[in-house]
Amino acid sequence: MSSQQIPAPSEVGTSRPAFGTGTSRTSIFVSNEFGLILLIAIFVLVFSLTTKGFLSPFNLFTLGRNTAVNIMIGLSMMTVIVTGGLSLAVGAIGVCAAMFTGYAIEILQLPWPLAIVGGIGLGAALGFVNGFTVVRTGLHSFIITLATMSIFFGVMVFLTRAEAYRNLPPEFAAFGKMKFLTYFSPLLLITITVAIALTWLYHRSVLGREMLAAGARPEAAELSGVRVGRITVLCHMLSGSLAAIAALMLIARNGAAIPSMAGQLGQDWLLPAFLGPVLGGALLNGGKAPVLGTCLGAALVTLLTGGLLLLQIGDFWVQTFLGLLLLVAVFMDKARRSYLAYHNLA
Repeated sequence: MSSQQIPAPSEVGTSRPAFGTGTSRTSIFVSNEFGLILLIAIFVLVFSLTTKGFLSPFNLFTLGRNTAVNIMIGLSMMTVIVTGGLSLAVGAIGVCAAMFTGYAIEILQLPWPLAIVGGIGLGAALGFVNGFTVVRTGLHSFIITLATMSIFFGVMVFLTRAEAYRNLPPEFAAFGKMKFLTYFSPLLLITITVAIALTWLYHRSVLGREMLAAGARPEAAELSGVRVGRITVLCHMLSGSLAAIAALMLIARNGAAIPSMAGQLGQDWLLPAFLGPVLGGALLNGGKAPVLGTCLGAALVTLLTGGLLLLQIGDFWVQTFLGLLLLVAVFMDKARRSYLAYHNLA
C-alpha cells in the first residue's frame, strides 16, 4: 500500500460518525439518542402515574445525584470501548481512588483539594497499569482487567484493613447535599462539564480523532502514524481518571470513603458501566464515542432503577431486569450493524 492509499487519522476516526456529525434532520429522529429521549419521556410518564412521590422534589434530587454518578461510570467505560477494549476494573479503580483520598485527608492530613488531585492521579495511574499491561502482553483487556480488578481491590482492602474513612471535611457532605432550584444537584454540573470536555476531545482534537481511529481500524491507523499502543494506554488512563471522579462524587453523596461503596471487587459498577455506553450506541469493536448517547443511556438506567424500586420490586429483580436489558441492547446493536452492512450504510 502506498502512502497515498493510507487513510489519514481524521478520516479513519470519522468513518463511523457520532451523533451530530453529518446527520440530517431526518436521521436525527431515527437516531439512537432520539430513541433514548423518547424512552425516558415514556418511563417518566409511566412512573409518575403509577408511583407516589416520583415527581417529588426529594426523589427528583435523588435521581439527579444517582444519574450524575452513573453517567460518569458509563463514560469511564466508554473511553475504553472506543478502542475496542473493556475495563472490568472500573469499580475497583474507583474504590481505590476514593479510599486513597480518604486516607490522604484523615491520616496524612493533606488539604482536601490536594487529596482529590491525588485520588484522580491514582485512578489514572491504575488505568496506566491496565493499558500498559494490555499493550505489552497483547492479551485482550477483558482478561487483564478481570485480573487487576481483584488485585487492585485486594491490595486496597489489605492496606486499609477494610476500614472506612468518615472524618472527612464537612465540605464533602455539604456539596453532596447541596441543591440548586430545589431539584438540581451540583454533582450534575460536574458530569455535564466532563461530558462537554469529552465531546470536544473526540470531535475537535487531534488526540480524540486518533483515539477513534485506533479503535475503528487499528492497522490503518498505525500505518497513518498513529501510535495505537500509546493511544490504548491513554484511553485506560482517562478511564481510570473518570472512575476516580465518579468515586469522589460518591464520597460527596455519602460523606465517607467506604470500601464497599462499589460492591465486592467493585462489581456493583459493572452493569451501569456497560449499560450506559451500549444503550448509547457505542460499538463494542471500537471506533465510536457516543458521549450524548452514553449520558442518555445511563440516565435511562437510573430512571428505571429508581422507578422499579418505588414500585417495591425487589432489588434482585431490578438487577435481573437490567441484565436482560443489557443483553437486548447488545443483540439490537448486532442486528443494527448487520442491517447497515447489508445495505451498505455502515
